[in-house]
Amino acid sequence: MEKIGIMVCGHGSRNQNAAREFATVSEGLRARYPDTPVEYGYLEFCNPVISEGLDRLRAKGVTRVLAVPGMLFAAGHAKNDIPSVLNTYQAQNRDMVISYGRELGIDLRMIRAAGARITEAVEAANAEFGELPLHDTMLVVVGRGSSDPDANSNATKVMRMLWEGLGFGWGETVYSGVTFPLVAPGLKHAAKLGYKRIIVFPYFLFTGVLVKRIYSQTDEVAAEHPEIQFVKASYLSDHPLVLDTFQDRVQEILDGQALMNCQMCKYREQVLGFEAEVGLPQESHHHHVEGIGGGLENCPCKGDCDASCREEEFCRAHGLPWTPVHSHSSPAALEPVAHAHGDHEHHDHDHGHDHHHHDGGHDHGNDHDHDHGHSHDHAHDHAHAHDHPHDHSHDHGDGHAHHHHPYPHADHPLGPRSMDKKKV
Repeated sequence: MEKIGIMVCGHGSRNQNAAREFATVSEGLRARYPDTPVEYGYLEFCNPVISEGLDRLRAKGVTRVLAVPGMLFAAGHAKNDIPSVLNTYQAQNRDMVISYGRELGIDLRMIRAAGARITEAVEAANAEFGELPLHDTMLVVVGRGSSDPDANSNATKVMRMLWEGLGFGWGETVYSGVTFPLVAPGLKHAAKLGYKRIIVFPYFLFTGVLVKRIYSQTDEVAAEHPEIQFVKASYLSDHPLVLDTFQDRVQEILDGQALMNCQMCKYREQVLGFEAEVGLPQESHHHHVEGIGGGLENCPCKGDCDASCREEEFCRAHGLPWTPVHSHSSPAALEPVAHAHGDHEHHDHDHGHDHHHHDGGHDHGNDHDHDHGHSHDHAHDHAHAHDHPHDHSHDHGDGHAHHHHPYPHADHPLGPRSMDKKKV
């Protein structure tokens, strides 16, 4: 007899607050499905990992799993990494069927939840600084940023719907990493447009390293422009409409309607500028960091990690052990993709740096440092060896091979480098 269970799949974060917030999704679904086992798990940086959550469902007698990605948009994590983990688990446990749902995506409930967070920020600013018409206010929506142009365009669509729906004077989209424009240059550009107030809204599900950096960089740009009110809106969190959308994604699986949007997928169609990625292998690169935990137990962040504990200088200043961890965020200089006869050449990636680490887990969203949501893809900063065509196998010296296609706009002046790490 079939027994159904629900599995919520997140990216993971070093930030313990982000992990706690992500857990509220499963708690919310348990309340909505009181007779159905609900578990959750992460790709990396957090426990339990996805396979552990599946083990718990299996121990409860679950034979069919409805797995939903805790992601705002579908990019590498939702398209490659999570399916890879789920497929591997199902291959090893033939008595269990795992049905995969789609990301939260462009959904009017998500737009309304985002609108509520932005409205809260506007009302708070009016109370603190005095009333200001929305026509004199600019909205800047911060997306996670991805090497998948379809996911990036979704963030822009969200911004436009919020801009038009709420009636702001102007609206722009910036990104926390991988693509362009990044937060700091985007906000500096916004400051030139003459608006008296700028609302900065991270379109992320939960807090995490990236959300903290977004707020930090907002403060830095605000300090350069004291004549402008920079207002930091809250991320989505566990807004009831977000939980409603998760519930709908579960129901879609049951109804046989859980279809991933593949019409504009760069792995299946020739997306402008990304033609060389059609048909590339889709596989997870997170296996070697599953379960790697968050911040150090005695870290000054007290669980609200901003990734400073991965900085050698910070650890030295605070007497902490420094543990370099693999990252895709912002080590050495990026190099643009070479083009030969209209095609992208393939180069072997030789890492020209000693260490690099992830910006967590989620969105993204995606932290959670991708803050689950965000379609959370990674940009690699590598030195390239151009001796001969090759696949993109990354030899980290630790026996783990990664496969990432280089981002075609790595030389863009407004990105795509993840936000600068916090300085000590």
